[in-house]
Amino acid sequence: MSKVIRIGTRDSELALWQAHTVQKKLNDLGYKTEIIAVKSDGDIILDKPLYELGITGIFTKTLDVAMINGKVDIAVHSMKDVPTALPQGIIQAAVLERANTLDILVHKGNFDFLNENGTIASGSLRRKAQWLNKYPTHLVEDLRGNVNTRMQKLKDNNWNGAIFAAAGLERINLKPSEFIDLDWMIPAPAQGAMLVVAMQDDEYVLDAVGQLNHLETEIATYIERQFLRTLEGGCTAPIGAIAKYNEKDDTMYFKGALFSLDGKQKFEVEKTVPLIEWKKLGFFAAKEILEKGGAQLMEELRSQLKK
Repeated sequence: MSKVIRIGTRDSELALWQAHTVQKKLNDLGYKTEIIAVKSDGDIILDKPLYELGITGIFTKTLDVAMINGKVDIAVHSMKDVPTALPQGIIQAAVLERANTLDILVHKGNFDFLNENGTIASGSLRRKAQWLNKYPTHLVEDLRGNVNTRMQKLKDNNWNGAIFAAAGLERINLKPSEFIDLDWMIPAPAQGAMLVVAMQDDEYVLDAVGQLNHLETEIATYIERQFLRTLEGGCTAPIGAIAKYNEKDDTMYFKGALFSLDGKQKFEVEKTVPLIEWKKLGFFAAKEILEKGGAQLMEELRSQLKK
């Protein structure tokens, strides 16, 4: 059997880059492909913060519907945008090798404001909370839109800087020279990784896409998303997580944190375990945070984000 694999994607420059990357990998394996771009609600509604839209998976919902309706065979996503619970009938088909996991601050050639009062921009509750935790006197403005739109808004406003995922800017050659690596900021779970999903009963597509899977990235992102899921935080909650494999001693390192919206509360956990214990690492790390007081903070966050 041979069929054209229809690749569903959002129509932003970054999303199309990701789709074309998957397309090339499949073509190199001998598969026929076609890219079908759709616009998601997350790209269209730019005047509200994500959490006010009331749903998780806003950047994936449109593609989920297209796949269930048989309009596309697979969908390519930035994995950090994907809810931890996939819709019925849709499964994780491959996680591609991870890129840069860091957040970066893009500034305007001067970062003296870090030592005084400043204004930066970000549409992420996680980034905002961590920034305010470190710089409590600063203001953080909301910043929405695709990468290109956000870069333009930074130029057009008098903000001192804006926070971006390094991987996104690097993939489409938009990373400027005026930036700082925020190596102290814990990234979003699965940041820097690309996910391909497919219908669970499509054996032809699953066999094809499965060949693109990168095991080390799959394990690391599983741990991070397990941490997120156990905390019961949606994609927009102020939760950071990073897992890394250490080949030298065959261990798995994990660091995760939960923040209040204003950054004043922080619950953090850091663990290193033998690789054989990776399957429950995210779960136990999250339970530790919940028992430290994170459970009460999660209740407060749910109440605040519903308003």
